[in-house]
Amino acid sequence: MASITCALRAVARPAAMRMAAPRAAFRLLSTSRPIFAKKYTKDHEWIDLSADRKSATVGISEYAAEQLGDVVYVELPETSGEFIEQGDAIGAVESVKSASDINAPIKCKVVQGNVLLEEKPSTINQVPEDDSNGGGWIVKVEVDEQGAKEYDELMDAEAYKSFTSE
Repeated sequence: MASITCALRAVARPAAMRMAAPRAAFRLLSTSRPIFAKKYTKDHEWIDLSADRKSATVGISEYAAEQLGDVVYVELPETSGEFIEQGDAIGAVESVKSASDINAPIKCKVVQGNVLLEEKPSTINQVPEDDSNGGGWIVKVEVDEQGAKEYDELMDAEAYKSFTSE
């Protein structure tokens, strides 16, 4: 905030004053938490953990969507209020080629399913890794401390790309 104020003061000064005294060098400091990127499982699910590490969005990777082909049905989980262990099934996708379970990438509690996928399952094929309202995400989840630790152990995008190219 202070750097914005300094920048605004510099703009508000007359040109003669701005050029008169050279400004001292300064560095920008940020107090915000690091930005977390999507992480991936070996079962081709992705998870995007929030900055507070208490909620996340889960879906299937672009690679999985390509391998499945045209998705024709998505089974969403119930919001039971119970925590689901890492690796347990939380839903399923069916395509013209095959069917596949969607597994919990970490310990989590399902709080919302993407009902758009019930009406238009092909959204997964169009934007599988989009966590916006019109995207192909599967569920929004609540995360506890154990789930946050499990998240740290998943593959980042580079490791996942290497995994899928093997």
